[in-house]
Amino acid sequence: MRFVSAEAFLFEYSKDMAYDILLLDVEMREMSGIDLAKQIRAENNKVEIVFVTSHFEFIGEGYEVDALHYIVKPVSVTKMMSVLSKAAEKLAIAPASVLISCNNEMIKLYEDDILYVEAFLHYICIHTKSNEYRLKEKISNFENKLSDVFYRTHRSYLVSLRHIVKISRTTIYIDNGCEIPLARGKYDDINRAFIKHN
Repeated sequence: MRFVSAEAFLFEYSKDMAYDILLLDVEMREMSGIDLAKQIRAENNKVEIVFVTSHFEFIGEGYEVDALHYIVKPVSVTKMMSVLSKAAEKLAIAPASVLISCNNEMIKLYEDDILYVEAFLHYICIHTKSNEYRLKEKISNFENKLSDVFYRTHRSYLVSLRHIVKISRTTIYIDNGCEIPLARGKYDDINRAFIKHN
């Protein structure tokens, strides 16, 4: 997609954050590409950012936002394809993620950031390192969207094996201090899964 300004992009980005690669012109009206990148990086450190510019003096600022590359104008097709291929290669080894629809927004959550998922009747609450997302979905449906690094400890709980610090017969202890119930008969099974993924 193409946007006429940083502000136009941010308007759409606020509704749908599912972007993998951003090509940003450094010099734009009002908000510059550098300022836009800083704002995006404040909440998204996974998207690949490529700057397009006709001035070398801005290159140092790209390090602040972990830019993948600077392309100097005029842009050749060969150079653009090379940079986009590099971005695609990095994304191919990126951590697993899942898209959710919450409060009329599409949000990309990385599995590494999800601590556990809790079910309430027809809703689930996804607890991440920095936020909570409540949406209308069955926990079993959401479980099917995730990798096997998540374990169903109880009919109402799904826990990331990467964030477990201790397992007792009745309780799972998460690295953020939360305690999750463990259903009877699951102790041996979750221990095997925990060892496999750690």
